[in-house]
Amino acid sequence: MASKHSSKTVILAALIGNFMIFVTKLGAALYTNSSAMFSEAIHSIVDCGNQVLLLYGIKKASRKADRDHPFGYGKELYFWSFVVAMLIFAVGAGVSLYEGFHKIMEPEEIRSIHINYIVLTVAICFEAYPWKMAYDEFNARRGKRGLVDAVIRSKDPSLFAILFEDTAAMLGLFTALIGLFIGDFFGIPEADGAASIVIGLILAATAAVLAIECKGLLIGEAADQQVIDSIENLMEKHAAVESVNEVLTMHFGPTDILLNLSIDFRDEISAGDVEQIITDFEIQIKEMHPDIKRIFIEAQSRRGHFMNSQLE
Repeated sequence: MASKHSSKTVILAALIGNFMIFVTKLGAALYTNSSAMFSEAIHSIVDCGNQVLLLYGIKKASRKADRDHPFGYGKELYFWSFVVAMLIFAVGAGVSLYEGFHKIMEPEEIRSIHINYIVLTVAICFEAYPWKMAYDEFNARRGKRGLVDAVIRSKDPSLFAILFEDTAAMLGLFTALIGLFIGDFFGIPEADGAASIVIGLILAATAAVLAIECKGLLIGEAADQQVIDSIENLMEKHAAVESVNEVLTMHFGPTDILLNLSIDFRDEISAGDVEQIITDFEIQIKEMHPDIKRIFIEAQSRRGHFMNSQLE
């Protein structure tokens, strides 16, 4: 299924929406003295900062390879996505939890609560559109995979980071709305602070999942198993190949894969034929998988490969 939007478009839509929501929430929080609303305002401005960092990461990652970075700058995106996770945890979750505990210990009456209801309802409407854009884009890319498996297998943290952020934002808005309603209807002012704590926990959980996914990409994740299997099948079907010793892949970016191959060619094949076959393999592999940018193919006997692997 073709995607409708690029990751950059989704991030820009989320940035514009979150900034508008931040201004509205902050005004309401200052006017009504709501802890949950203040936590939501902090949440929105943190999201704005995160989206700016993701856009910066996309720009830096697009730079071409040079002498100092021969494999390019693709992992810049993974680094800045990890920074986003840390900001969500340290700033978003930290401030929300602090504000929540403070308001539970020293509850204050919320003024003009109907303003908060209006602002939260409007914010949900504003947030729904970028969330739908992020979900549609993610849904288009995941194909037939389940949501959890698609997140684990995804190599584009900028996309699932926005999906996570927007999902957390929607949950936070509904949490704030429920907390304000309980406090108003049942006369429990501490409910406002409790809602702020729940928002903080939602943000902490979001940050933890995002950090775990970005950590795997920073360390170096392999390409999808389907990609590896298709390359192995291509090699094994060739008459000149005795066996495929090893297929190693690593993502340097969402669409930048490094491929290392160790192949045992038949002994009767000449060196010139091996060179031509390797060239043909590189052309075929890049036609099959355009995301594979660099290919290194090693001609090595199976016995020699086994002996070398024992020395590692």
